[in-house]
Amino acid sequence: MGEIGANGVFEAATGDGPPTAGDAARTAEVQAAYAGLIQIRRLTGTAPAPWERGRMVWAVALALEAGGVPPSAVAGDGARVAAGYRVVADAERPDAVRVEWAGPPGGAAPREAEGRLREGARVLAEAGWEALLYRGAGGRRFLEVEPAG
Repeated sequence: MGEIGANGVFEAATGDGPPTAGDAARTAEVQAAYAGLIQIRRLTGTAPAPWERGRMVWAVALALEAGGVPPSAVAGDGARVAAGYRVVADAERPDAVRVEWAGPPGGAAPREAEGRLREGARVLAEAGWEALLYRGAGGRRFLEVEPAG
């Protein structure tokens, strides 16, 4: 999920879609989408806005990408081809999402995970989210993210 979708609508890069363009056009699209989100917050007087809370995977992914954190990506065959964040719904908590640092097999992603996730937590805190770093099964680090406050 990245780029402009087939229906012409912006899609946040969750880390489980094709590689994003990473060019000036993509940066402009991300910044425009994030500016729209900020406008929704102004209108509702809340951060994150109720609209974001209903689309947490998308909203957290957008905040990360707008904050300069790169998304992971997968090829058409499902093989992970880029290291970066991966945002998924939290199966145990519907009011939270998980952010992992994922990359191609044999790459540096596991070694980079803690530092990159801390960077992501900082970006998310600035965007109105609470992100706590945990160590999961097999020692893998992840963020649990929920609306701040």
